[in-house]
Amino acid sequence: MKKKILIVDDEPDILDVLKYNLEKEGYEVAQAKNGNKAISKANDFRPDLILLDIMMPKKDGFEVCRELRKKSKFSETYIVFLTAKSDEISEIAGFEAGGDDFVVKPIRPRSLLSRIKNILKKERVIENKKPVLEFGNLLIDIQKHKVFVDNNEIDLTKKEFNILLFLSSKPDRVFSREEIYSKVWESNTLVGERTLDVHIRKIRKKLQKEYIITLKGVGYSFRP
Repeated sequence: MKKKILIVDDEPDILDVLKYNLEKEGYEVAQAKNGNKAISKANDFRPDLILLDIMMPKKDGFEVCRELRKKSKFSETYIVFLTAKSDEISEIAGFEAGGDDFVVKPIRPRSLLSRIKNILKKERVIENKKPVLEFGNLLIDIQKHKVFVDNNEIDLTKKEFNILLFLSSKPDRVFSREEIYSKVWESNTLVGERTLDVHIRKIRKKLQKEYIITLKGVGYSFRP
């Protein structure tokens, strides 16, 4: 079955170039030219991956991402921002909104295709024989990609879930930033210095407990 990719951008030239290159690689492609149409098209098309411009009419990319992440059917959808901004503030805002990655314009089609291929073939960050991990009132359902606290489901993004799963697979072990990046992010993804900090902070806030401990200058550890 073909993987589905939704391209969202208000520049027709970018839509045409990306559509041509993606279809040439065998992907099924849909397009949207503004934020409102992006949400409508995503609901109908159910893409595996969304290439999402940030600066758009109607709704910007951050707003679109936040709205999609509120719906459970998009919890496993990869969202990659297309942006002319390469500053750290925009990057942090994108990850806060629920994005998985960034591609800075001008876009190089061959490089983008390679990145998309790596993203879509990325397997679960860790293989674990146990279908469920339990730590007191915290339950991590590996097969269903769901997390519960006191039997209440916690809404984590794909990256947040994968970070939590990776760290909790070996409680009390300290993992360096480099180890986490290599397991959770694609190998050719450029990750900002504060990206991991943002994700860890959001996990702590959602779980309402600091299961993940920061060891300054060393790394992170899961302490149930």
